[in-house]
Parts: sequence; structure tokens; C-alpha cells
Amino acid sequence: MLYLVALLLHYLPLAMGQYDICKSWVTTDDGPSWEFYACQPKAMRMKDYVTVRVDPAGITCGDPPERFCTHENPYLCSDECDASNPDLAHPPKLMFDSENEGLATYWQSVTWRRYPEPLLANITLSWNKSIELTDDIVITFEYGRPTIMMLEKSLDNGRTWHPYQYYADDCMEAFSMPARRVRDLSTTSANRVLCTEEYSRWAGSKKEKTVRFEVRDRFAIFAGPDLKNMDNLYTRLESAKGLKDFFTVTDLRMRLLRPALGGTYVQRENLYKYFYAVSNVEVIGRCKCNLHANLCTFKEGSLQCECEHNTTGQDCGKCKKNFRSRSWRAGSYLPLPNGSPNACAAAGSAFGNCECYGHSNRCSYIDFLNVVTCVSCKHNTRGQHCQHCRLGFYRNSSAELDDENVCIECNCNQIGSMHDRCNETGYCECKEGATGPKCDDCLPNYYWRQGCFPNVCDDELLLCQNGGTCYQNQRCVCPVGFKGVLCQQSRCEADKKDCDGAPSAHGSLGTVLFGVLALQLRGWVDL
Repeated sequence: MLYLVALLLHYLPLAMGQYDICKSWVTTDDGPSWEFYACQPKAMRMKDYVTVRVDPAGITCGDPPERFCTHENPYLCSDECDASNPDLAHPPKLMFDSENEGLATYWQSVTWRRYPEPLLANITLSWNKSIELTDDIVITFEYGRPTIMMLEKSLDNGRTWHPYQYYADDCMEAFSMPARRVRDLSTTSANRVLCTEEYSRWAGSKKEKTVRFEVRDRFAIFAGPDLKNMDNLYTRLESAKGLKDFFTVTDLRMRLLRPALGGTYVQRENLYKYFYAVSNVEVIGRCKCNLHANLCTFKEGSLQCECEHNTTGQDCGKCKKNFRSRSWRAGSYLPLPNGSPNACAAAGSAFGNCECYGHSNRCSYIDFLNVVTCVSCKHNTRGQHCQHCRLGFYRNSSAELDDENVCIECNCNQIGSMHDRCNETGYCECKEGATGPKCDDCLPNYYWRQGCFPNVCDDELLLCQNGGTCYQNQRCVCPVGFKGVLCQQSRCEADKKDCDGAPSAHGSLGTVLFGVLALQLRGWVDL
């Protein structure tokens, strides 16, 4: 009970107060009528409505049964994971259950028994609904936090993904990024994607279990350390380009890239102490209803906004039928304190209410649809009222609909992106391995060469074997007598003819130099 009270008090500043009433019945000189206000639902525990998926297949421990060790007692491997035994199984659903009498239940991966092959796991949380984060995302790990991981977000139900935050014990080594702290960001960089080392280094304390995505610290840049100046935060959310979308997600994905190492290098003689174990994932947020609803309910397997202001749809993202005399608009936090509802209005005469927002000066009546539509929309707009952007352009969130610059070109990288179109926030759909708003960068473990290609080798996990050397992560340069992607194959074993008179892998210096010269002439080595 005390825990629930503390939780309520913790979320109180974000869950209550402004924008919780959509309308009120008022009496004026013209008679009684509804007065509308911008409104939004209260914050709630979003993990109660989440769908979870863990991949790749077979990454969850227990099939077949497996023993594992802990860093505290690395040679006492008495614990067991067995998917066929409910008392020993660790399925994904245990990340979201209630902990009984303080006993942690958790999802667990297989151990790193296949080292040096990377131990990789993705945990995807999906809501099939746009939600707005109102507090920190908190991930609780048992048996040590990962030394390298990423948090990614999607705004389109998992069709495209974008980095949200990087985590590593050495950010420069893992992601070629300097380590930063959210609390050091400024008002102009509050939505920056950064790498932090705060949650990845091993200190030997059992209490160090959580990894955070610091939403409150980013809010505090505008609202103060105690989040008391919420008016300033709401003003910034409305006016700062991309800030509101930064805290909006439909899906989250944790990419676990390297497990806890216990503060040492990988000890190959005992690989059963390296694995991932997540006991809890806490996500606090509210349904995104575009400031057109103050209630959100779980119906037919998904969250639904209870729309007001004559709007409809899962996110109150369109006007009701017969209320489309002007284009739909999201509500606004401004002006304070009640905002602007931007309610949909009842339709009037077919010809008298056609609005083109200054992007066209001609309208046409379509008889069989009984609608009036704008003709020859300019400024890269399209639609019945020139209210949408042409393919290859996206809405400028800082511009009004009547602004000539309301649509911005996507500028997707032609090589890294699937096509030249982007979503409503300007993010392009990237090909495998590519990342960034314009798909002009590569994810970790990929390199750029007229597109993003997976690393063939590196100096840590994908090691060249038998004395081979890794060249720019693109290929292993093999010594004489070996071949294969990782120089793992002896030429003698692969082809008996190569053994006849062939020099050994430890041949003379002249033989080795001759081999390197041959590779250089073939364009494989760039000295």
C-alpha cells in the first residue's frame, strides 16, 4: 500500500492539473452552449497494456534446459533454466508480472556458450497506439546490467525504427560517440539522442540493477528540477520543433548487444555466467489523443481515445462525418491555461466552406461525391483542402497550415532509404543496417560502402582466426594456407591439391610478403 501511495505522489505533477477537462456547459447572452478546451488523458502504467516480443528465436533460456552461474559465485553453477518446468522457466511475460513477497521473477536469455559469436537479444514492446511518455522508462536487470545496449523507438507501429538512447561502458569504443548526461543538455538540445555510460559500468553492487531513459530530466530542462513550472514545459512542447514527437512512441525496442561481464574481460573458461535477465520494465505515459480527449480505455485488445470536439479515430485524428467544414487540426496547449481545442465544425453549404489555406485559388465540385475540392494545390501540398503534403514531403510542425513552408522535402538518402518518402516527423524508411532521419548513417556493427553492410570482422566479437587481420571491418586478410570469411578454413582441408607443395601457415617471411603483394595487386588491401 505504501508503495502505491509513493507511486501516486511521484506521478502526480504529470498526471493531474491542466488539460484534464475537454468541455463545460456554459450560459452566455446567446444562450447555453458547450465551451471546449484542449484536453488529454491522465498518465498510467503502460506496461499493463503492452504486447511483448523477444527475438531471435531460441534466445529465451530453457529449451533445452541449461545451467547458469552468477558473477558473485561464478564457479557455483547450481541454478537451472528449464522451459518445461514452471518453477524453473523464465518466459518474457515475467518482465511485467507482480513480484510476490519480494521474490524477483524475470525473463532470461541463454548463456554466452557460443562465444565469440555475439550474444544479441531484442525485446520489443508494442501498444498498437500512439502514447506520450510522462516519466522515466525504467528497466530492471537481474545478475548485472548489459555493458552495451540500445533503446529504439517507432512512431509507426514498428515499420521504421530510430535510436532513442545508447548505453555502454565505453561509448566511444562501442558507438563512436562521446559519453553525455541528460542533465547537461540545454533547451535547444533537449531532444538529442545521446550515449550514456551511467548505467553500464560494473561496480559490484547488487543494488545497481536499473537502466533508465530519463524523461523527467529532459522535462526538468524546461519545468525546473521539481517539475513545478509545467506551464513553461507545455509552452515548449507546443512551440519547439520535434519536441512533442520526441516523447511520442507506438513501440519501444531494447537491443541487448553485450551482457554484464562482472568488471573483467570475458573469461572463456566459464561462459555460463554471461546472459541477460530482465525482471521489470516500467513505462509511464498517456494515450496520445491530440488534445481531443481526457479519457482512454482498453477496448477490443487495444487502447482507444474517448474523443471529444467532434473528432473520431483511435488517436482522435480526424473529424466526424458532417463535421468536416474545415480540415482537422490537433488541439494546442496554447494559449495558457486552457489551450485551443481546434474542434471540428459542422458542415455548411457545399460551396461556401471550401478552404484551401492559401495554397490554391480555385475549387471544383465533384458531383457524385457531393464535395468541393481545391484544384492545383501549390507549395508541395495536396488534398481536398490542400491540407496534406505531397509524397516526398512532410508537415512542418512549426508552421501553420496557411504557411508557404508548411511542407518540407524529405531528402531521404537515395542509397540508404527504401524510397524518397518519409513519415509525418520527417524520418525516412531505412534499408537494413541504415539509420538516421535521412538514412545516411549506419547502425553499430555496419559499415558504409554505397549502402550499409554488416561487419565481416572486428577486434572483439567477430575475430579473424588463424592469424588473419581485420581490414576496415569489411574482410579478413588471411595468411597463406587459410581461407574463408574469418580465415577459419585450411586450404589443405578444403582442397587436397593445395596441399601439394603448398607452404605452411607459418611459411617464410618472403612467402608471406609475396602473398600480401598479390592481394594488393588484386585490390584487396589498401596500404
